Amino acid sequence: MFSLSLLSQALRAVHLGNMFSLIKLQRVFTVHQVPKAFHEDSIISGYRHPRSSATDCVLSLFQLTNETLNVWTHFLPTWYFLWKLITVLLMEDAWYDAYTWPLLVFLFSCCVYPLASSCAHTFSTMSTRARHICYFFDYGALSLYSLGSAISYSAYVFPDAWVNSTFHAYYIPAAVLNTILSTSMACYSRFSERQSPRLSKVLRILAFAYPYLFDNIPLFFRLVLCVGDGCTDNEANSIHVHHTLLAFLTGFLFATHLPERLAPGCFDYIGHSHQLFHVCAIIGTHFQMKAIEADMVLRQSQLLVTAPPITFNNTVGSALVCVCISLGIICLYSLPLLYGSSETHTTRTEGKKCKH
Repeated sequence: MFSLSLLSQALRAVHLGNMFSLIKLQRVFTVHQVPKAFHEDSIISGYRHPRSSATDCVLSLFQLTNETLNVWTHFLPTWYFLWKLITVLLMEDAWYDAYTWPLLVFLFSCCVYPLASSCAHTFSTMSTRARHICYFFDYGALSLYSLGSAISYSAYVFPDAWVNSTFHAYYIPAAVLNTILSTSMACYSRFSERQSPRLSKVLRILAFAYPYLFDNIPLFFRLVLCVGDGCTDNEANSIHVHHTLLAFLTGFLFATHLPERLAPGCFDYIGHSHQLFHVCAIIGTHFQMKAIEADMVLRQSQLLVTAPPITFNNTVGSALVCVCISLGIICLYSLPLLYGSSETHTTRTEGKKCKH
């Protein structure tokens, strides 16, 4: 019996060894060995091959590169938000209760943006054109998240003093327009990246900072400027403060590239700004969700009487319109990449250099 047990363990070890031998670890490169389009500010090493196959990209998630944690810090939280979405769908009778529709749109956007981000970071090294197109979808998903926030704020977060105001009436249409402009500007910023990296960065920051600031006008007024009656002072306010502070920290990390800018090469694999940016964004989104849920419950009886009616058009319909328009924008920006030849030739030429 003892010898049979040893034989069984040996065979199992051989089988596992054969399985792991099928997973070939990809070689990683330094910043000087990959095309400029793949360079990240102050990241020196850990780059994947710029002509990786889709299989190579997926397998690279199980080895340490400068993108590995960028993927996992958004891919895993996607399932948390998906669980929250399914919970609301199953437990809140959401199909028939219009009051929950804004929350559903927000939770859906919370699922889409980290999933799109993790996919973009996974497959962005297939080619230069694939990199651009992957991030086009990433930007579109972020814009949708901005709209999801606006729709939920309009329904649950607006201070009492502003409910049914003129600004409230035009808030969702303006947020829809901002979403379209945000996607357009963010996608356009990638075309100026090689010639003017600074301009590209500024355009990208503006593309997402402006919709965020607009969406949060009612919240900033409620938390900072409002005094007296109509200010909606409840238990949700402290949670709103948490996610607002995290949002500003997220923007700071994205704009400054700290800490890697202070010590290039030291944070290539773990601890660079984009990983911290992802973590802060997810934690901030969690607190934002909690604050929205708190306002939704605490103010329900009042809002059902005083607030504008929640309809398909100002919730799910608005989100669907933005999804369709954003996909159209992404297609328009992708066409020159899909039918251009010079960029493909450049990537292939520079990709071959990585083999030496």
